[in-house]
Amino acid sequence: MWLLSVESAGYCLSEVKLGLIPATISPYVIRAMGARAAHRYFLTAERFSAQEALRIGFVHEVVSADQLDAKVDEITQALVKNSPNAVKACKKLVQTIAHADISQPLIAKTVEGIADIRSSAEGREGVSAFLGKRKPSWLA
Repeated sequence: MWLLSVESAGYCLSEVKLGLIPATISPYVIRAMGARAAHRYFLTAERFSAQEALRIGFVHEVVSADQLDAKVDEITQALVKNSPNAVKACKKLVQTIAHADISQPLIAKTVEGIADIRSSAEGREGVSAFLGKRKPSWLA
């Protein structure tokens, strides 16, 4: 998921102020910002800026409010130009290997993944379109 923030945004993981913990969101937040930053902001419930959110990896990019719509359009256009099946496979790939140890079974799984997508209908079409200097069928 691509997370965009306007520069004027503020963030706070405030559950501890209410006597709660951020349990439901914690797997996603910890993956985004890392355990050290999550530990700090979960415990302190400090407010943090968009620039700090960018620094710790909570968001991918910070833009001014007047640039937000244009940036969303830019990212959307970049996404829709890609093979739908490859996008789906990339999402699964990241989730599968993000925290896995690099091992022979993982290497074998990634080799199998590229072979499977390369031999798929969209994979063949994408390579053919590239070599033929034409748009792939999903853009036609």
